[in-house]
Amino acid sequence: MIKNILIGIAFSPNLKANLCEAIRLSNMFNAQLFGVHVGEKSTKKETQLNNLLSEVPTLKFPLKVIWQEGKPVDVILETTVHKNIDLLILGALQKEKIYKYYVGSIARKLTRKALCSVLLLIKPSIERHPCKHIVISGLQDEKTEETIKAGFYFSKKLACKRVTIVEEIDQATLKVNVSDDVSLRKTTITKERMQKREDARVNKMLEHIDTSDIIIKTQGIFGRSGYSIGHYAKVKRADLLVMSSCKKTGILDRIFPHDLEYILSELPTDVLIVK
Repeated sequence: MIKNILIGIAFSPNLKANLCEAIRLSNMFNAQLFGVHVGEKSTKKETQLNNLLSEVPTLKFPLKVIWQEGKPVDVILETTVHKNIDLLILGALQKEKIYKYYVGSIARKLTRKALCSVLLLIKPSIERHPCKHIVISGLQDEKTEETIKAGFYFSKKLACKRVTIVEEIDQATLKVNVSDDVSLRKTTITKERMQKREDARVNKMLEHIDTSDIIIKTQGIFGRSGYSIGHYAKVKRADLLVMSSCKKTGILDRIFPHDLEYILSELPTDVLIVK
């Protein structure tokens, strides 16, 4: 359950759209919205923020603004802990330049270090666009069941009626070289068996989740983990991609990307990272 939401307040051209998205979500979840501005508090900024708030949807609970000086990443991370934040909303570039990818932009650093779930918005909108399709990672992992639960929780709140659970299967697990009709047939049979096994695993998790009024599809994809689901979400024009957080977030994991790092380098759509 999401009770407290935090949005970073940076006085940029996207601030109004980011606020609109955050307000809509906080109202849908019946949650308290916090805003944190990293920098000096001034009358000019307060007036600017109040003017923006008069132009956006009305909040169920008044926005609680925190003004604090310091390093952006440190201040925001500390705020998520002190205010018991369940969801951190961040605006993000759809594609980062090589330098920013390895060094890490503020949004990426927060995504990797935050203890709460993170929602990355690539195209925030002032006017609400209905969420029609959510893609959830069904990768075999100890965090996957909670990630799937979170995905359906969001689908209910966003009134999204279509959910696809993508089961990424490492191509290397086939261990078959296709050289003739016999090996091709063997590979096809192996893929079908693996697909059935993955479907059974996911369906077992779905038994404990409220999926009423939602059209569910399971989709097996053989390929590189992270890259495959990102490409799928982009091709299918999903409105939201739900992923589990990564266990490893060191520099070697960014030099040799895996799973979530592929998604962070080129966001295919809005991305929810479940912690």
